[in-house]
Amino acid sequence: MSRNPSKILSTVFGYPAFRGEQSQIIDHIIAKRDALVLMPTGGGKSLCYQIPALCMDGTAIVISPLIALMQNQVEALQQLGVAAAALNSSHSMEEQATVRTALLNGELKLLYIAPERLFSGGFIDMLKRCDISLFAIDEAHCVSQWGHDFRPEYLRLEILAETFPNVPRLALTATADAPTEKDIIERLGLSYGKIFRAGFDRPNIRYRLTAKTNGVSQLLSFIGAEHGADAGIVYCMSRRKVEQVAKKIAATGRIALPYHAGLDPEVRRETQARFLKDDAVIIVATIAFGMGIDKPDVRFVAHLDLPKNMESYYQETGRAGRDGLPANAWLAYGLQDVAKLKSLMQNPDKTLQQQKLDRGKLESLLQFCESALCRRRLLLEYFGETPQEACGNCDNCLEPPALFDATEAAQMALSCIYRSGEMFGAGHIIDILLGADTDKIKKFGHDRLSTYTVGKGFSRADWQSILRQLLALGLLNIDTEGYGSLSLNENCRSVLKGETKLELKKNPVRHRKEKSTSGPSRNFGNEQEEVLFNYLKSVRLNLAKEQNVPPYVIFHDKTLIEMAQLKPQSLSAFGELQGVGRSKQEKYGPAFLRAIEENFS
Repeated sequence: MSRNPSKILSTVFGYPAFRGEQSQIIDHIIAKRDALVLMPTGGGKSLCYQIPALCMDGTAIVISPLIALMQNQVEALQQLGVAAAALNSSHSMEEQATVRTALLNGELKLLYIAPERLFSGGFIDMLKRCDISLFAIDEAHCVSQWGHDFRPEYLRLEILAETFPNVPRLALTATADAPTEKDIIERLGLSYGKIFRAGFDRPNIRYRLTAKTNGVSQLLSFIGAEHGADAGIVYCMSRRKVEQVAKKIAATGRIALPYHAGLDPEVRRETQARFLKDDAVIIVATIAFGMGIDKPDVRFVAHLDLPKNMESYYQETGRAGRDGLPANAWLAYGLQDVAKLKSLMQNPDKTLQQQKLDRGKLESLLQFCESALCRRRLLLEYFGETPQEACGNCDNCLEPPALFDATEAAQMALSCIYRSGEMFGAGHIIDILLGADTDKIKKFGHDRLSTYTVGKGFSRADWQSILRQLLALGLLNIDTEGYGSLSLNENCRSVLKGETKLELKKNPVRHRKEKSTSGPSRNFGNEQEEVLFNYLKSVRLNLAKEQNVPPYVIFHDKTLIEMAQLKPQSLSAFGELQGVGRSKQEKYGPAFLRAIEENFS
């Protein structure tokens, strides 16, 4: 095999050119130097260690906390004719012994392991007897206690620098703010390495947020209108809600499967396998699902509950559109989500400093949700980038929200919360403002408050929007006991006194329509191309089932689209398609060429 990175990219992986900083990163690693790579999901991180592994002598050790990712990548590499394997708890003792023997005999180019494996059964001592080309530490943000996904076992990885001082180490992550980045460098001993920031932007993802009225009905409308035959992931906060939502989606005729930590491990494995290997499956899950899933054709990620922070939101939405084709990130949220999350943050196992950090991260997410500015710009600024003013591919850019002078409305709301004792939730406060005739209002005598009926100029949905924005701006507090009671924050004083003018967004429920994005994901020149694409998908699916691998391991949709457009007539023309390396050209070319000839001869 050639040791030229560009040649390997073309002949093995089937890509014509490197993207972004991939080439510089690969050259840096081949020169046996350490690096930290910050690159978005779907940006091509894996090539940054896979190609050096094929260029260098010895075996590359890839450390990942994700069994699913290991299996995905090993299957994909084996399809390319690369000697790759994984060692994890899902393998039998016999399978593990076979992999160990292959490692010791120098027969592997890449070996994927979990961090726990590194420190068990004398594994490090065995590695000392092998020729190791590099260590790739994936999901490197897990090493930081200030990150959103800290894993204690990652702290022990500092031993790599001490035990293998001459082996380059490459840390990779898609989600790291400045404190997390600093922690990764310090804990993994990368101070003398280089940092490559490839940018966090995923331009193919359309970010869309909507106020939650009836969340499940809104979700069903969104899926039905825009993703009637697409694979997707729906995130919910609780296991119970996961089960309920999966049933409601399935009742519409879609394949919708629940996934959460309370299910039997075998059920979870089967669910994950079905999602990877079948088309148009929707997974409804807690955040336990998706990390390391390399499925490229997820066309939407929907959140029915607010994520914990911007990192989680970015990481979870990043599971959509990994193939670069258009995808949707859709989120419905309400005040009740904030109360639930703040309640969960009162974790006695966390230090006060960590709890404060969690609250700060949640506040950043709330500001993102309620801002009238470009979503992508806010997201990228959070990760330390300086993006353009507007992206043109988020709800705020496509339909800029109207603003209004909300000073008086805010004063009404703040005064009502204060006069009612700062012990009631949003629903009751809105009832007072609208002059509702409820038993609760009568019980507490709130029909005698000066703020009773003063808010009739706004609808209930308007007031819900106003209260969410006041909360996001830090003018209100919401209790952490799960009751959602609102109270005044000291920051509201200048607004309440009329010293500060306040502009807020008009209620998006009333003033904005959801914009359909169902069309642009697959741009076919004519109906014939679309018919051929769908037929090629069936050919791919049959080949995948024969080998018991996910269809995308054979070819991504992007390759099939190009195939349907160009209709290659020879094996050499087939080999020029993007994503077709030499191994796949020989292995699959005849079957796809036959399919094209049979349909369009």
